[in-house]
Amino acid sequence: MQQRLVDQWYRVPAGISPLQPLAWLYGLIVRLRRWLYARGWLPTLHVGRPLIVVGNITVGGTGKTPLVAWLAQRLSASGLKVGIVSRGYGRRGRGVRTVSSDSRWEEVGDEPLLLHRLTGCDTVVARDRVAGARALAARGADVIVADDGLQHLRLARDCEVVVIDGARGLGNGRVLPAGPLREPSGRLREVELLVMNGPPEHPSLRAAGGMPRQSLFQMTLWGEEAHRLDGQGAPLPLERFRGQRVHAVAGIGNPERFFRGLRQRGIDVVEHAFADHHPFVVSDLDFADGLPVLMTEKDAVKCRELADTHLWYIPVVTRFSAEQAKDLLDAIARRLGPVREPQPTSGDE
Repeated sequence: MQQRLVDQWYRVPAGISPLQPLAWLYGLIVRLRRWLYARGWLPTLHVGRPLIVVGNITVGGTGKTPLVAWLAQRLSASGLKVGIVSRGYGRRGRGVRTVSSDSRWEEVGDEPLLLHRLTGCDTVVARDRVAGARALAARGADVIVADDGLQHLRLARDCEVVVIDGARGLGNGRVLPAGPLREPSGRLREVELLVMNGPPEHPSLRAAGGMPRQSLFQMTLWGEEAHRLDGQGAPLPLERFRGQRVHAVAGIGNPERFFRGLRQRGIDVVEHAFADHHPFVVSDLDFADGLPVLMTEKDAVKCRELADTHLWYIPVVTRFSAEQAKDLLDAIARRLGPVREPQPTSGDE
């Protein structure tokens, strides 16, 4: 049922939807809510530190979490102490919780745990992103990056970065539940920085050509090698799987992107798509044929205890051209304004 609905959302041209009346109501509520925040009738709260929101206006995966990791790594390399705040979708509990390398994904969420392990940055999860960001500020963060939260208008932000999946675009252009949009597409005109994940293939993105060139950045995501889930042995180049039949497992927002990437490498893929944030169990990965099983790094976070010699994961590499990487970081720096100087660490003069 879920997959059929998603397929309909991204079909162009879209057919008549019986859900359109609900979409009109949803769109009205979204506009009213934004109007109330813009007029100050609903409070927007600052946390005392520069804050970047990385989000999307569509349901499902667009590549925002890898971009959050890339930004956190680049900002950390410049000498800033970066904090990451996330809702921690699907976790147990509702309060503010700090993520550590040995946290259980059930308690903090799969994406926050992956972000912390990739970046080493202070990471907190909180349903109330304001409370989470304030906790990071109290821990000495110089700048805070919010993974998702574009629609969490209570949290004041200095910079918004919206990620668009080039293959899926804006789908049929309709808001929920008749389409995949969390907000009407006109919201993109208010966003300072747009990042396109992959070539803009979807027909709904023809309008992207009219966007200011300096605000649109091109990103690619893919991996070059597979790692054994049990941590044993050396990584293998994906080229080693060319011509082989494998099981491909993906419990992410857009599993097809993962499957398509493997097929483009000449790998014979048996697809196994699961819901985003799916809690894997042994039977999900037991195909009783001895073939290699390839999964995303996000899914690997949830499968460590299920590790076997035939289970592999593919770390994602986020790429911009050197020029665009510099321009994106410069654009973010301009919007953040003066950032508190990093505090000296042990050994600094």
